[in-house]
Amino acid sequence: MTVNKSNITRRAALAGGVAVAAAPAVIGRAQAAESVTWKVQSHWPKASASYGDSLAVIARELEEVTEGRFKLELHGAGEFAKGAEIFNIVRRGVVEMGTISPGYILGEASTAGLAFGVPGTLREPWEFAHFLKNMGLEAMFNEDLAKHGVVSRAEKVYPTELVLTKPVNSLDDFSKLKLRSSGSYLKYLEAAGGSPQYIAGPELYQSLASGVVDGAHWGAAQGAKSMSLWEVAKFHMKPTMGLAMDTLIMNQSAVDALPDDLRKEFFHLVDMRFWKRNAEYQFKERVALSSGVAEQNVTVAQFPDAVLAKFAEASGAILKEERAKGGNAEKATDMLVGFLKDLGYA
Repeated sequence: MTVNKSNITRRAALAGGVAVAAAPAVIGRAQAAESVTWKVQSHWPKASASYGDSLAVIARELEEVTEGRFKLELHGAGEFAKGAEIFNIVRRGVVEMGTISPGYILGEASTAGLAFGVPGTLREPWEFAHFLKNMGLEAMFNEDLAKHGVVSRAEKVYPTELVLTKPVNSLDDFSKLKLRSSGSYLKYLEAAGGSPQYIAGPELYQSLASGVVDGAHWGAAQGAKSMSLWEVAKFHMKPTMGLAMDTLIMNQSAVDALPDDLRKEFFHLVDMRFWKRNAEYQFKERVALSSGVAEQNVTVAQFPDAVLAKFAEASGAILKEERAKGGNAEKATDMLVGFLKDLGYA
């Protein structure tokens, strides 16, 4: 494989830019017929909605548009690694690509907590997408990841909603709950009195079924349905606690080693796929929740006002903690607070 490690290549991979946006729809046969296969370790179990609806679609479309020259070899959660381990195997080049939540790598990038999403701030998926792509959070996140030799692209924005095995009618009820969570949501739930802990996706159903935890979030309705969480946790809580994102991460050396045409086509595809996936995901959220209510006797319940008040306090505290990290985290937090004011939320 021809290796291209020019500065132009690195800047294009980190920021996208005109070269990526202008990539051809189909790579011509006249170009070099060099072929590439990347191993991809997902944090999603194969049963998860995003594994089939997102990662498998990217793999299929990439193979089609490159006429078979660029293939992705997909691996479900735990096949090589799971959770936070995925970042390390991508960084070391054990696999060329992975999917993670930024919440897994809070210690690796100052902006990871903001990229994961601060609960209780932005309310609509378009708002977070605008913050990421147009206001520059994704570019800042990539600046932080560059020292690790890792490149990121947002895969989608999604709502985060809790499912519970028992009803909650008061702050006291909530304080008795053991909850599965991750990232800044650990602090968010703890502030309202819950007892959160991190549990990897493949272990989540059994943890709920056996009573290790009383509630969990794996995205929102689609996550709960595809992971069979509603079988054992019938209470789906509203309002949405916050918006988060999943991200595709790539080893920078593997990106640099791609032939120029394949690199351009790859980033063009994943950048365009983000917008398509966001719209598709919100539609499927509505469908999933409706089917859960109709077919699985799911109850859509509201958090008590006293719990929501504690959530609001926690959100402000999390923003202060993110800003205190300095560097890009300080810049991005100030940018988010200004955006919240523009939206009339603060």
